[in-house]
Amino acid sequence: MEKLPKIALPFIIAAIILFVLIAKSAVTIDSGEAGVLFKTFGEGVVVDEPPMGEGFHIVAPWNKVYIYEVRQQELFEKMKVLSSNGLEIQIDASAWYEPVYNDLGNLHQSLGQNYLQRVIMPSIRSAARSVVGRYTPEQLYSSKRDAIQDEIFEETKKILEKQYVQLNEVLVRDVTLPNTIKEAIERKLRQEQESLEYEFRLVTAEKEAQKQIIEAEGKAKSNKILSASLTDKILQDKGIEATMKLSESPNSKVIVIGSGDSGLPIILGNQ
Repeated sequence: MEKLPKIALPFIIAAIILFVLIAKSAVTIDSGEAGVLFKTFGEGVVVDEPPMGEGFHIVAPWNKVYIYEVRQQELFEKMKVLSSNGLEIQIDASAWYEPVYNDLGNLHQSLGQNYLQRVIMPSIRSAARSVVGRYTPEQLYSSKRDAIQDEIFEETKKILEKQYVQLNEVLVRDVTLPNTIKEAIERKLRQEQESLEYEFRLVTAEKEAQKQIIEAEGKAKSNKILSASLTDKILQDKGIEATMKLSESPNSKVIVIGSGDSGLPIILGNQ
């Protein structure tokens, strides 16, 4: 019985060593992650095989596994850049990005796990400086926000093309101008709006005046045609017709004493 502990001691030590080796060899990769294998006694980072996927893995205890998040991630960035006329503009932007899954080994070998700080952030800042420098503060404030957003995305994507990173979107959330410049732009926009309203009123008044002139010319033309069509004979007939109608009334007294130069009867009175 006294010899039993001495006999069991090597087995206990072996079990402990085996447990430690298994613990060091077991790798669990969570959802949305992938692993890059580094072979200590081999070729180093494995780049010619797909990365290790989600789940439980056993690797040699002398090798290492570097875990990367392979889901889409978001970067928030505040940048101060210069406009085309040298004024400082602050841009609040965000970028959606993710590592290229099948190139995860190359990403780890060339950039490492802090690839965000090494390539993505400098690329976005460089693209933003380049794009914003093409526009005036007025354009950035009013009508060009969507344009600069698209241009920053395209330029950043071009820079990251061979960096094993996929850029999905760049969003410009806010453009902040110095207060004095912002107020000046707002005054200018109000003045332009008032000028457009004034021009609209002038055009409307001019159209109304033209309408009245056209109507007056039409009436004058109509009267001229009517006057030309009323001959002396027609006027005489109309006078006789009116006299007959008056004479037919029982309460009317009509005295006809002749006719004027036009040949119409002259009515002195009626009752």
